[in-house]
Parts: sequence; structure tokens; C-alpha cells
Amino acid sequence: MDETWIDGAISAVMAKLDAVAARTDSVFPYTTVGGKFDDWEKINPSWWTNGFWGGILWQIYHINPKQEYADLAIRTEEKLDGSLMDPYGMDHDSGFKWVPTAVAHYKIDGNEASFRRALLAAENLAGRFNPAGNYIRAWNDANDGTQAGTAIIDCMINLPLLYWAYENTKDPRFYHIAVRHADTTEKYFIREDGSAIHIVQFDAQTGEFIDSVGGQGYEKGSSWTRGQAWAIYGFALSFKHTKNEKYLDASRRVADYFISQMQNNGAVPVDFCQPRDVRREDSSAAAIAASGFLTLSDILKNIGNDFEEASKKYRDASISLLEFLYENRCNFDENCDYILENCADSYHSERGQMSLIYGDYFFLEALLKSEGKELRIW
Repeated sequence: MDETWIDGAISAVMAKLDAVAARTDSVFPYTTVGGKFDDWEKINPSWWTNGFWGGILWQIYHINPKQEYADLAIRTEEKLDGSLMDPYGMDHDSGFKWVPTAVAHYKIDGNEASFRRALLAAENLAGRFNPAGNYIRAWNDANDGTQAGTAIIDCMINLPLLYWAYENTKDPRFYHIAVRHADTTEKYFIREDGSAIHIVQFDAQTGEFIDSVGGQGYEKGSSWTRGQAWAIYGFALSFKHTKNEKYLDASRRVADYFISQMQNNGAVPVDFCQPRDVRREDSSAAAIAASGFLTLSDILKNIGNDFEEASKKYRDASISLLEFLYENRCNFDENCDYILENCADSYHSERGQMSLIYGDYFFLEALLKSEGKELRIW
């Protein structure tokens, strides 16, 4: 597959982000309004996407170490301290908030304050583990237990915070909690055809499986594409940290399902089961899947020659997604803050097609990863 376009794409993205960073303060963007970042520090300072702008800054700093990028990323990281002190703001998404910020910062220069932030976040995430059912509770509630039995597929990408904590403290609690949650996810979330469920409800007292929920997809039993992408990437990362082949198999099963459902025109729908006549897509799901495919491809390549064909299949799938996004869904107007267009936060959202900060983050990460240039944070 032709990859000659990638250098030009990275240059275009870096130029765009340099212009955006030059006019942007330490904000927590989720989407854009009139082409300009909103700021969730004013809306919800504990929102799950509040680490991705910092992650973008550390990724571009890794390629082009301008002090302005680092200073802005550090200020963004420090603003997240308010969330660390809010028990109602801390949820299963600690990995999304502190891996791209504090863990990335610690990997860059060994900053001790960043280490403490990441470790506090990991301790909190570990504290959400329910041994009755072996899952990490997703969301909070009004102290009435209504959300105590909820687990979601997204949490597979939060587990690297626990793996990082184990690798840096040698405290096996973190490892065992991550593994038990991954085991539960593999058992209850991945269907026989390789598609992934978004939300599962357990009895929080007994751990018994109750039901699956449609969540942000089209309907119960459907296949929300961002959930498929979280599963591909998340299980590949769990294999990377544990070498448990069960996780590699789960990642490949979901990846093969995703590839089988991809449309000929390159666009990824919000849900693979949505009506055929609905032209609603999610570029963020495509970007996340592309990054996950590359991690999966690299894992198989490093295992040995027996997996060379499979490794190439997943890399080609990633490059195909990235090329489509680059040629058809990128906005390189330097007066506009976002990059990816036609993202969707959920199938039934009234917002419709929109920009999403994590779409931009994973698009950048995947482009850099395709050439081995990314800062490896997960």
C-alpha cells in the first residue's frame, strides 16, 4: 500500500497544530464552536476528554521540542489537579485524563510532580474495582448505588494507567486489577462475531451479569464503532503489558470484525448496524481504530515471521483509514482550531456531526506511529 503521502500529512498536521497552539491557552477542549475550541474547565473540569489537548501538545513537543508546547502542556496538566480533589469527578476515565498529560510528562523528563499526579489517579482508578464481578465501575451516581454495577468498553484504554503504576511501583495490586477487568471485558463484552458491546450491567453485590445496554450506539445489540475501536486498541495494549495471548486474540477478533464492516468509500459509520440509508459517520472512531490497528500490527510483527501476513493486514487497514481521513476529513485552515471533521459523540446525539478533541489526538498519534515517531504513552 502506498505510504508516500504520510510525510506530507504529518507536516500539514504539525503546521496546523503549531498555529493553533500559538493562540490557545491551557484549555480543556471537547469540541469547537464556530471553529474555536470550547473550554470544559468552565463546564465540567473533570470531563473525560480533558487530557487530550495536553496529549496533543506532548506529541508535537516530542517531534519538535519547542518550549512553548511544553509550557502549555504543563499548565494544562496542572489545571487537572482540581479533578484529583473531587471524588464526584473521578471516574473510570482517569487513564484518558492523566496518561496523555502526567504520564506523558513523566516520560519526557521524569517530572516528580507528574509522577505523583499519575500515581494518585491510578490509586483512585484501582479503588473503583469491584471484586464481586471483577470489573472497574464506570460512572458515579448520587450516592444511591444506581451506577455501581455499570462497566463500559471504553475502560480498556484506561487500564494502561494501572499497568504504568505497576511497572513504576512494582505494586502488584495495579496489575491484578487491570488483568481481572480485562478478563471480565473479554468474557462479557466481546461477541462471537468479534463485535463489542458498549455497556454491561452487573449486580454490584453479587457480580452476576444482568444485561447489556446499547449505550452510544444505534440500539441494544448493535455495534458502536468507537466501542469497537476502544476494544481493538485496549486489548492490544493489555497484551503488550501482560503477554497474555487471550488479549491478543480478542484484539484480533474485533479488528477482523471491524475490517469486514468497513465501507468501500472509507468512511466509518457511527454504528456498523445503523440503517444503510443514514449518512452519519464518526471520524474519531476511524482515527482510534487506525492507531489500534498499528499497535496490533507492530505486536504481531515483533512476534515473528509466522504473523507477517496478519501484521501487514492490520497495518494496511490503518493506512487506508488514515489516508481517507487525510484526503477527505481534515480541515487545514490555520484559523480553525480542529482538524478532523464528521466526528460523532453518539449515534442519537442532537449535535450531529462535529469536531472532537480525541479524534484529533488519535489521528495525530496514528500518523506519527505509522513512522515510529510517536511518544509511546499507553
